Amino acid sequence: MKELKERARQLLRTFKEDSYIFGVDCLDRIGEIVSPFGRKSLLITNLGRRSKEDLLSIINSLNKEEVEIAGPVPSAKPNAPKEDVLRLAEEVSRANPDSVLVVAGGSGIDAAKAAVVLSVLEGDIGEYFGVGKVTEKILTTGKELIPVIPVQTASGSAAHLTKYSNITDIQTAQKKLIIDCAIVPPKALFDYRLTKTMSSELTLDGAFDGMAHCLEVFFGASPERFDRTCEIAKNGIELIIAFIQKALEDKEDMESREALGLGTDLGGYAIMVGGTSGPHITSFSLVDILSHGRACAIMSPYYTVFFAPAIQQQLKILSKIYAKYDLVDPKVSKFQGKELAEAMAEGMIRLEKRVGFPTTLKEIPGFSESHIKRAITAAKSPQLETKLKNMPVPLNREMVNKYMRPVLEAAKTGNFGLIKDV
Repeated sequence: MKELKERARQLLRTFKEDSYIFGVDCLDRIGEIVSPFGRKSLLITNLGRRSKEDLLSIINSLNKEEVEIAGPVPSAKPNAPKEDVLRLAEEVSRANPDSVLVVAGGSGIDAAKAAVVLSVLEGDIGEYFGVGKVTEKILTTGKELIPVIPVQTASGSAAHLTKYSNITDIQTAQKKLIIDCAIVPPKALFDYRLTKTMSSELTLDGAFDGMAHCLEVFFGASPERFDRTCEIAKNGIELIIAFIQKALEDKEDMESREALGLGTDLGGYAIMVGGTSGPHITSFSLVDILSHGRACAIMSPYYTVFFAPAIQQQLKILSKIYAKYDLVDPKVSKFQGKELAEAMAEGMIRLEKRVGFPTTLKEIPGFSESHIKRAITAAKSPQLETKLKNMPVPLNREMVNKYMRPVLEAAKTGNFGLIKDV
């Protein structure tokens, strides 16, 4: 396992070079990455509720570098509600800082990214959903975004490393995406020791979110990016599978916490090389009944079967990892077509059952046909069109009813037989 971790570190260093500090016990280095951006930083965090000692360490590091702290102001709630983004945008405008330091999990970081966009570029949040809308506004206005420096506190979305900001409209229970290189943090830090305060539920949600990033990008890998994506995905997925149960059994076990941090960070690397697809599209419409990672976990096996004709090579590669951890029979690597996909999907479900996850939508309290209708409607939105096209079996909006609905029906009941081939 030492070799697996070291290769993960090498991949992350290749990805972020000197813009990312990560590892165990590196929190006191935050001052050195914030100070180059100016002498006043707005601190956004809820860390004091989890660990006042860690918050004090951050403040001391900033004071050492003579960085003036505005705040702290409370971070966002889970799923980064639009209302929190608006509140934080006002805080950014009021403080007028040189940088924004957000110490939070993925939702808090996503909200801070979007808040800076609104504070600087103004307008309505809806203007920025989709691909490249922030950059378009920067080019037309000539304005520059205030740097957002994230300190990640949860292994999961890798929001501290990526061009994504997921924002939720609570009234419609629909999540939407800002996708723009302009919001990639210029510097970031993740002390994996901070994840010891994660609950078991959050640990699982984050781990499966990171695994979904690796899986979906690998499934959709283009020929020219296949080898790089394969290495990222294999390392990330094995780290998560190997250590997820150990992390649940002993939350103080730093070997496991570091492994999940590295694995989910590789998920962040993956989504900067390629894009997510089906499970993520559907998860955005389930925010009122499921956490993001749990929604992706439930949907992944069923989309795996749907993608079967296009991902045979990927499944054979991954089958060796799943067999190593007794999730599938070693003979699975010799299977072909839908038989291979269904065997691997059963392996994914077996992992979910090991950690006590639900495996069908019908098991989820509050689930109804309205969620399927909402997911179908959302998938047809132009703002999610990139994810439809990212799928290994690409769909357009006209094909969603015919092919995506059966995948959702299969996820509701657990019946792979409902899934249609394109």
